[in-house]
Amino acid sequence: MKRFWQNLTVMNKSTLIILVSVFLMAFGNRAFFSNIFEVYPLNLDNAAFVISLAVVFGAALVVILSLVCYRYTTKPVLITILMLSSFAAYFMDSYNTVIDTDMLRNVAQTNVSEASDLMSGTLVMYVILLGILPSLFVYRVQLKTGTVRRDILSTVKLASISLGVGVLIVVVFSSFYASFIREHKILRYYANPSFYLVSTFKFASSAIESSSLPFTMIAEDAQASQAKRPRELIIMVVGETARADRFSLNGYERETNPELAKHNVISFSDFWSCGTSTALSVPCIFSVYGQSDFDQKKAEATENALDILARTGVNVLWLDNNSDSKGVADRVTYRDFKTPENNPDCNDGECRDTGMLADLQQYIDAHPSGDILIVLHQMGNHGPAYYKRYPKAFEKYTPVCQTNQLEDCSKETISNAYDNATLYTDFFLSKVIDELRRHTDEFETGLFYLSDHGESLGEFDVYLHGLPMFIAPEAQRHVPAVMWFSDNFPGVDEKALRASKDRTMNQDWVFHTLLGLFDVRTDVYQPKLDILNVPGATMLEQLAAKQDQ
Repeated sequence: MKRFWQNLTVMNKSTLIILVSVFLMAFGNRAFFSNIFEVYPLNLDNAAFVISLAVVFGAALVVILSLVCYRYTTKPVLITILMLSSFAAYFMDSYNTVIDTDMLRNVAQTNVSEASDLMSGTLVMYVILLGILPSLFVYRVQLKTGTVRRDILSTVKLASISLGVGVLIVVVFSSFYASFIREHKILRYYANPSFYLVSTFKFASSAIESSSLPFTMIAEDAQASQAKRPRELIIMVVGETARADRFSLNGYERETNPELAKHNVISFSDFWSCGTSTALSVPCIFSVYGQSDFDQKKAEATENALDILARTGVNVLWLDNNSDSKGVADRVTYRDFKTPENNPDCNDGECRDTGMLADLQQYIDAHPSGDILIVLHQMGNHGPAYYKRYPKAFEKYTPVCQTNQLEDCSKETISNAYDNATLYTDFFLSKVIDELRRHTDEFETGLFYLSDHGESLGEFDVYLHGLPMFIAPEAQRHVPAVMWFSDNFPGVDEKALRASKDRTMNQDWVFHTLLGLFDVRTDVYQPKLDILNVPGATMLEQLAAKQDQ
């Protein structure tokens, strides 16, 4: 038996690469083949093509691995791939998500608290069965070594044969592959580990490139208005993972906004995000670049709205109960509220958004001159552990999903937990408005709430967020946006604004709206993208009047 095991674990590099590739295609690609079968049902007409896909993607993986495995790097590379692929398989199988560059950026910026929400027994089993056990086998293998020349020839031979097999199959099934490549691009995104390896290369290249870009100032002509007026106190709340269709202010049948409804707020019903992840959307919200030309590298190396406001004399404060500001608040005052040391409202390992309100008065008192903008970055509805996002007193809708394994819960219990978290956001925003009301004697006050992106709750068997924009469902892109202003805020035509609340807008408008709110004059400012600069107000009012008659 000992000799049999020794014979089994003695092999050359090419054989080991093929074995690992076959293992990954067979056991690490459930999401890939599940999505394939949705488009190409397994019948006699499609069977040969589906089998060919496994061979083609397996051959592509062999080519990739053969090029990065060289003598002493073979085992470390293969073990790393196996471990990473076990994690990728878990998240794709469980949440039907994809590992693209934006998702990798999210992973790189995830903190310990967020990561802990994703831990589960199922994840541990994936890592053991798909990662650790095959890695132990690779570690125990005795690789046959030859001369450098022979090793290079072996690598070239393996890569050439694998590439040839893949090309031959594509040619044989050319009609199928023409449709597959042209019409079903997203299916390739689920290939594990091929797609995340390509994404990793792109992400690394982008990070290296962005680090070398010079920092660019914009709106250098920016000046605050010289007109005499009361000081402004604006609180902008950047929400997390909230959906527009889950706000009762927008017509949702459940009363998820009972407190905001009492404050006579304006809810914009047709507002859209510029990304499906915090790492992309938050920088985009404050960037001068719109969604169509937004680029992470450019945004990181360019001033944003907060920089311009601070430069013109506005006192800017960023309070964070999420992961961080994603670079937006790097040049303004920043405070972290994710720990009990800083957040007075923490219990059971969860720090509440309301804790960010504790020291607002102290900051306001410390700035007796100039306008004030305070940004509150919520934990909000961050998943998958929605049941953790609110105190027990807000558990109005029951039963709730009390696990991060959303695929093990019914859609009803997931929705209940999510809606309860929305109820708590409603309570939090009402507290923000109460805080603003206390300062109306000394300030013109206003609230601007906007979620960074939405969330999938099991529709089409998709969970969480982060899908590429071109295939992301509406639930991940359609976000709630709410405004409230004190009665002494003369720069806002609230009647006209309310009449236009259903017009289509997106996060491109935020940059210009913030400049407009604080009367900042610059050539960069575009009035047509200022939410408060309502065009055709008279026409909208007349239309609304006709509809009421």
